Amino acid sequence: MGWLWRRKSKRRMARIVIEGAISGSTRRRVLKALRDVQEREFPALLLRIDSPGGTVGDSQEIHAALLRLREKGCKVVASFGNISASGGVYVGVAADSIVANPGTITGSIGVILRGNNLSELLAKVGVRFETVKSGAFKDILSPDRALSPEERELLQSLIDSSYDQFVGAVAEGRGLDKDKVRTFADGRVFSGAQAKDLGLIDELGDEEQARLVAARLAELDEERCRPVTLGKPRKRLLQGLPGSSLLLRLDQLLTTELELSGQPLWMYRP
Repeated sequence: MGWLWRRKSKRRMARIVIEGAISGSTRRRVLKALRDVQEREFPALLLRIDSPGGTVGDSQEIHAALLRLREKGCKVVASFGNISASGGVYVGVAADSIVANPGTITGSIGVILRGNNLSELLAKVGVRFETVKSGAFKDILSPDRALSPEERELLQSLIDSSYDQFVGAVAEGRGLDKDKVRTFADGRVFSGAQAKDLGLIDELGDEEQARLVAARLAELDEERCRPVTLGKPRKRLLQGLPGSSLLLRLDQLLTTELELSGQPLWMYRP
């Protein structure tokens, strides 16, 4: 029975959705789904991305897993939805082809690291931190004081290294020269139409168009081949209750801030 199911998968297309900020939970879910795609030998994967990006390491692991999947012969087509920016772009450039809506918000290639300097507020309310540390930089980005010039220089070198990795991945994935990528990799966002002119995506269209592209690349029946969605996110406890959409949104924002705080991010944050 398992052999028949695997054989059937060879004539089908998988679909994985990345929505919201890319974090550890996203990575775990997507990597598990990608292993499923490989084990069941799907010839094509439709990767739907609607994400502003997220953490650097998690984006890199998904990117690497997609490249390994392609090495096994699976054709990967990324479909950019309402937004696919920063880390969403990094994940997307691992695909064989990228399709985006004309109005998709994309780009925002770059790195950001944010901390909170609450020293003045803490002083007003009479709160003071006592810190014992093993090295000068151990409490870098501590909220009770401003960054020193040395700390700022150290963090800038970290950001620059991460930025170079991002530029390199985009250049390799899109077949562009690194210097060309740097001309537009300054944090700017683009529409899908602008991204096509830059070579950041391959063609304009919706998810259905991306499905057709994936079917053609994998030599599948374009009319009959419908994607099988894998790795669906678990339903949240509040889902379905009155006012749940607002509560879920607030929960998502809080979770995102807690997971991403103090980390270098490939993320569009207006």
